[in-house]
Amino acid sequence: MAVDVTVPTDQWEEETEAVVTQWFASEGATVSEGALIGEIMVEKAQLEIHAPAAGVLEIVVPVDGICGKGDVIARIS
Repeated sequence: MAVDVTVPTDQWEEETEAVVTQWFASEGATVSEGALIGEIMVEKAQLEIHAPAAGVLEIVVPVDGICGKGDVIARIS
């Protein structure tokens, strides 16, 4: 069963959009639970994205892609 990697909903107050600035793991890479797999930027602040589970990474939003609070940006299966 796939686990969604979502943009945190509690990291900033406004409904400002975020941008995926980097993926540290490639599409199809095996990741460990808790591993740093990406970063997003919100209003000039970088936020780290960690893997919520172990498995194979499927990137949904590419680098420079726009996302909002709670959006699915990747899946781990």
